[in-house]
Amino acid sequence: MNNADRHRLIAQAVKESGRATVGDLAKLTGASEMTIRRDLDALASHGVLERVRGGARTLQLRGEEPPFVLRAHEATEAKRRIAAEVNALVKDGESVLLDSGTTCLEVAGLLRGRPVTVMPLSLQAIHALSDTPGPTTLMVPGGRPRDGEGALTGPLALASLAALRFDTAVIGCCGLSQAEGITAYDLDDAAVKKAGIASARRIIAATDSGKLGRTAHAHVGSAALLHTLVTDTAAPEDEVTALRNAGVDVRTV
Repeated sequence: MNNADRHRLIAQAVKESGRATVGDLAKLTGASEMTIRRDLDALASHGVLERVRGGARTLQLRGEEPPFVLRAHEATEAKRRIAAEVNALVKDGESVLLDSGTTCLEVAGLLRGRPVTVMPLSLQAIHALSDTPGPTTLMVPGGRPRDGEGALTGPLALASLAALRFDTAVIGCCGLSQAEGITAYDLDDAAVKKAGIASARRIIAATDSGKLGRTAHAHVGSAALLHTLVTDTAAPEDEVTALRNAGVDVRTV
């Protein structure tokens, strides 16, 4: 088991039980207690859990968004396939709004160096595109980064979106279903997603199958706002069918 897989397993175990000892986590992962202590220190430094004597306890409430540092290591192969399909849908010369989130960060890496104009909505994607060679034009919005996420939100981000129009908006989501629509965990993030959708001619949702059929508490909009959904082949068939019946072009990769 590599470090990323072990960290995910530890974080999930602590979240589900509320608290776990070093010994329990060593048995769960097959790692030494010394390794588990180092893992807990690393996860605590990223705000994933709280270190306590003999183990750790959760900082995450039920229904809260998992930290970016963990999501970045989840479904990585699926996210790369999704990003490749999104990249193929974007034509040279387009202006692209790129939402925050781990899947959109993968898209940023593929748009780098292409003859497109890109405005990312996260510090991570701005960094990925900041030293882009060749014909890519980077536009940087205003906004306040969300702690631990790097997603740009607030009045300056909304003003940037209101002032511009894009050919394509690539949107991430925390939950998506035909019945409940597009949802996010954070109200400010949801407001930015709404503004991003309103600013673009075409809306592409890029999300792994784990988000389909789920609902977070901040509503962004109806699934019918989407022109295309790119997800992976593990997407639940009933949800894919319902979204297609609602007029969404669903592509599984």
